[in-house]
Amino acid sequence: MEPLVYKKSRKVRGKEPIRHKLHVAKGDTVRVIRGESRGKEGKILHVYPKEFRVVVEGVNIVKKHKRATTPQGESGIIEFPAPIHASNVMLLDPKSGHPTRVRRRKDKDGTVERIAIKSGQPIPRVR
Repeated sequence: MEPLVYKKSRKVRGKEPIRHKLHVAKGDTVRVIRGESRGKEGKILHVYPKEFRVVVEGVNIVKKHKRATTPQGESGIIEFPAPIHASNVMLLDPKSGHPTRVRRRKDKDGTVERIAIKSGQPIPRVR
């Protein structure tokens, strides 16, 4: 007779989620190329590399109904930007302001520099 094995015990626990390499970073100005907010431009507020998602200022605004936690606390409807998939945004070219793909180049000192494919100019990192 076979021993009873539960499905939950077969799961691999403590597995680190995959961190995706993103073409954008916090502070970059991007344009949305797909979805409901197509054509909108904004600054990246937050990056989630494990989920491959980004939060763009003024894009994908959702409403959340908040209940007061205390009797004196405020309740109401809060609007905030929700994350969108990182593949739906493109970096803007620093020269022309149009969306462009990005190439990476290593300098002699080892720092990675992002280069706009359309104009060939480096895209500065906003820190």
